[in-house]
Amino acid sequence: MSFSSFIAGRISFKSKRTFSKLIVRIAIIGIMLGLGVMILSVAIVKGFQQEIRERVRGFSGDIQVIKFDNNNSYENSPFGNDQQFIKHAKQSFNIANVMPFASKPGIIKANDEIEGVVLKGVDKTYDWTFLKKALETGSIIDFSDSAAAGKQIMISRYTADRLKLKAGDNMVMYFVQEPLRKRKFTIKGIFNTGVDEVDKTYVIGDLSLIRRLNNWKPEDVGGFEVRVKDFELLQTASNHLNDILPPKLRSYTVNETYPTIFEWLNLLDVNAQVMLVLMLAVAVINMISALLIMILERTSMIGMLKAFGATNWAIQRIFLYNASYIIGIGLVLGNLFGLGLGWFQSATHFFKLDQASYYMKFVPVEIAVKDVLLLNAGTLGICLLVLIIPSMLVTRISPVKAIRFK
Repeated sequence: MSFSSFIAGRISFKSKRTFSKLIVRIAIIGIMLGLGVMILSVAIVKGFQQEIRERVRGFSGDIQVIKFDNNNSYENSPFGNDQQFIKHAKQSFNIANVMPFASKPGIIKANDEIEGVVLKGVDKTYDWTFLKKALETGSIIDFSDSAAAGKQIMISRYTADRLKLKAGDNMVMYFVQEPLRKRKFTIKGIFNTGVDEVDKTYVIGDLSLIRRLNNWKPEDVGGFEVRVKDFELLQTASNHLNDILPPKLRSYTVNETYPTIFEWLNLLDVNAQVMLVLMLAVAVINMISALLIMILERTSMIGMLKAFGATNWAIQRIFLYNASYIIGIGLVLGNLFGLGLGWFQSATHFFKLDQASYYMKFVPVEIAVKDVLLLNAGTLGICLLVLIIPSMLVTRISPVKAIRFK
């Protein structure tokens, strides 16, 4: 054990000075709260981004492929279900699944109420993973019986409440075309994605029904919904997909479909960065104050050590080691506070939110080991680097004056 670390250990753990003990405790609490809040801030921001992103892409897919034309309505222009394209797409970079769909606007009439919606038609190849999680009552459409599937429909909780409907009820949907078409449906299930743009707009039915209503060919589709394996590589996957798209088709990502939502999610990163800077500043200021007070309280000790031949750097290391002990205790307590509260929220969803404003009913938490390690290392490193400057105060202390200092 070096001279500096030995002395630092003695004054850290066997000190009887009451005032410095109080300051040290305040510094430890400051670091604990700073690190804990930083961990929670990053976890909550990542939780929001992950949860909302999964809700949006879970319903709309990551990339949509439609016909290259001037049609900007909710009713897609048809094109052939190109199996060769699907095969090539699935073999392309980062592509997990390719599913056909079509959409058609309509008006639901039930219980003397009407509601305008868009029917999203899917087939038996559709990935129901997300909608099963979002399902509140009932079940998903059963494609084992093609005749029965054409009469089943899934609606959102928003639409169900507006029209006073529940799973198992019958309703009539009108499709405005020439001639006017109407179809009777049985509500198979009610879902709640939490995304207003989806819940207020879409209902889900059978793709073959849209084909019959529009007099399409049996193999025609309105578009393809593409899911990627890694969302972080979405743009790269989109570029690869564009390379194999037939000339008559075009693609756009979910970021382009819901730009407002994803711009808001990006702004959350800025909020998190501001919070990290503020909390780190609080921790650093606390530690600087504690270190200066400890140095002033130990003025006579510093003078004696200098009189015995100790160098300025050796004495500086004593207080830096002492500060590192304090920071270490603060980091341990900060991890317990941040991770403990994060785990509690993740397990119980105790802290609630207004779903209409935040797309979900509770505060989401996504804790990553990498983020926690970086925050710990960053806090320790920055605090110690900043403390080098106030620790240089020992170089200005004269041995003769210090020994006489009471």
